[in-house]
Amino acid sequence: MKKTRVLIVDDSAVIRQTLKEIIDSDPELEVLATAGDPYFAVSKIADEIPDVITLDIEMPRMDGLTFLKKIMSQHPIPVVIISSLTQEGTESAIKALELGAVEVLHKPQLNSRRFIEEYKTRICEVIKAAAKSKVSRKKIYPTEIPITNNIEKIKSSNSLLKTTEKVIAVGASTGGTEAIRSFLEYFPADAPGIVIVQHMPELFTKSFATRLNSLCKIDVKEAENGDSVIRGRALIAPGNKHMLLKRSGARYFVELKDGPLVNRHKPSVDVLFRSTATNAGKNSIGIIMTGMGSDGAKGLLEMKEAGALTLAQDEKSCVVFGMPKEAIKLNAVEKILPLDQLGNFVLKHQF
Repeated sequence: MKKTRVLIVDDSAVIRQTLKEIIDSDPELEVLATAGDPYFAVSKIADEIPDVITLDIEMPRMDGLTFLKKIMSQHPIPVVIISSLTQEGTESAIKALELGAVEVLHKPQLNSRRFIEEYKTRICEVIKAAAKSKVSRKKIYPTEIPITNNIEKIKSSNSLLKTTEKVIAVGASTGGTEAIRSFLEYFPADAPGIVIVQHMPELFTKSFATRLNSLCKIDVKEAENGDSVIRGRALIAPGNKHMLLKRSGARYFVELKDGPLVNRHKPSVDVLFRSTATNAGKNSIGIIMTGMGSDGAKGLLEMKEAGALTLAQDEKSCVVFGMPKEAIKLNAVEKILPLDQLGNFVLKHQF
């Protein structure tokens, strides 16, 4: 079996060596080469094109974002971002996903053997999924908030006093950051409450939510324990916390919990979907989007059995057709739609 060849680009020799040992330990992967900065990486790519690149963002001579732009404009290659857990690092990682990176992971914690073991499984899975993903240049979105969005958000503040009995639950993984952006940008300021699990490391979800909030008519925020699910708001589960939908009378709210990984993830889509099935039932819509693995498939089936409308992103528009495919196999999906039709269908169906 042909192995997936990986180019590691990081200015830290220790990180390069750690990643090399992790990747080479998987029989389906091999490190083609390592590079201390993008200039060395370019020379390596000239010799042989890798199947996947792992890329640090903060490096000397040329930063990772500049290098990523060059890759995606000249010869798109699946890129997995390995970023530090700093505010600047997480914000840059979100920009990298907009530029076309497939996935983002935080740097390995070298002082924790347990972390390294968990990290080993995760990074190898991500690299394999990246090798099979569809990559292309991405449209770059402005950092300024449009004036029309400011006006619409002010108008929507009154709707936050209302309570909706309708809830939209969304789950995504690899490729999901751009899919979720596209989906949320469609919704008007008074859209039904939305709860989202996007597989992403701790701290990155806050930068992701902040970025979406600058682009969407609805308010988007990283969920906090007890946050109400109300019209005009989307809540994104924070990395390393499970998020459950709860109900008290007519009020929906979210509960954040620690606990073990579910389907090797925290937050887990299954956890969100199962709680939505229990507490919203037929008053909910479940949507499973691009991503590797099977997280969310069983939970979506429970939503369907509880009377919810269940949708899946189609294969053509997915970066990785893993999670939707598994849900379809379980007969958990009522309708399969391209990404650009999901928002319109949801709004027209029953809201």
